[in-house]
Amino acid sequence: MKFSNRAMNVKPSATVGVSNRAKAMIRDGIDVVNLGIGEPDFTTPKVISQAAISAIQHGKTSFYTPASGLPELKQAIADRIAADYGVTYAPEQISVANGAKMALYVIMQALVDDGDEVLMPKPSWVSYSQQVSLAGGRPVLVDTNAEFKITLRSLDAAYSDRTKLLVVNSPQNPTGTVYSKSELQAIGQWAVDHHILLIADDIYGKLVYNQTEFYSLIQCGQEIADATILVNGVSKAYSMTGWRIGYVAAVPEIIGKINAILSHSTGNPATVSQYAAIAAFQSDQTDVEKMRRAFEQRLNTIYPLLQQVPGFKLDQKPAGAFYLFPNVAEAIQIVGVQTSSQLVELLLNEAHVAVVDGGAFGMPGYLRLSYAAGLEDLKLAVSRINTFMTRYLKKKVSGGISIETN
Repeated sequence: MKFSNRAMNVKPSATVGVSNRAKAMIRDGIDVVNLGIGEPDFTTPKVISQAAISAIQHGKTSFYTPASGLPELKQAIADRIAADYGVTYAPEQISVANGAKMALYVIMQALVDDGDEVLMPKPSWVSYSQQVSLAGGRPVLVDTNAEFKITLRSLDAAYSDRTKLLVVNSPQNPTGTVYSKSELQAIGQWAVDHHILLIADDIYGKLVYNQTEFYSLIQCGQEIADATILVNGVSKAYSMTGWRIGYVAAVPEIIGKINAILSHSTGNPATVSQYAAIAAFQSDQTDVEKMRRAFEQRLNTIYPLLQQVPGFKLDQKPAGAFYLFPNVAEAIQIVGVQTSSQLVELLLNEAHVAVVDGGAFGMPGYLRLSYAAGLEDLKLAVSRINTFMTRYLKKKVSGGISIETN
């Protein structure tokens, strides 16, 4: 059987793969703490679930909707953008997709031609590069500074005459980095000056901590907003990963092409999920704030504990999202393996903690740990990692080898 070049070259999602392995071990009776996937442990707020149930009971969910989403949902999204960002979009400038991941995928299909280059920070979410490649483009990882932020200098170094798009994810997966408004302003103006479109992946925008302020590229003036394609959804902030609703907001020309592709691919998102999303966007956001505070508490509890683990180095405390991204170069040396991917395997098989190799995000030598799990599970996971690393450190020391740890 001969597969397409696309199918042969695409790599399965590392985050989904690790999580699936952890779930399989759990089904086999192994007590694994799964920190491998970015999924809140909260159930969807009742006001949202009840809206879905009501829509079913009133016969609203049995039929197709427009491929790009219900008009009522587009209006609710436009109203939420206005409330959260202070920026106005017409409902016709919005397209709804089966999750923010599908929204990003269809953007790449609409805008990227063979050989086009798409800039993204190093590290960045695992699916950006694969989606670009599936569209025939070339993903280009842009170097970041000590805060994991792209700079104008690193953008200049990565730019070529084939550059088409720049992806900005703030708060960022996997690092929790949050850009300031002035930083976004400078990046946005650079893109405008170079005639490059921007993708603002704001899926974690409501999840910022410890007095951090969130800003988006669309808040950086009309010229930058017009060059920006906003991507967001309900999965993270509303704990609705299973409902699969994301959206794109952009100038009408881009939305028109996105809608055409959706009409031949997914069709409409599940109608019941759309009615649930309307309730999410129209809610008073108190449930979102409760979850945000819980994530903040988890971060503030787990961050100092992980800093104490031998071989784990955390220079920057995350300001948003729900991930920790420690440098584990010393841990690799202590354990006696060659790569961070091998360390991931040992942590899963020996410590029974599932984490993701930083190499999947473009930065081997790091690990991504999600603190979207419950606080007690997080404490247990860090305790297991600490015990695991301490055991290997003692072996090294008893063997007469000196290891410097943070």
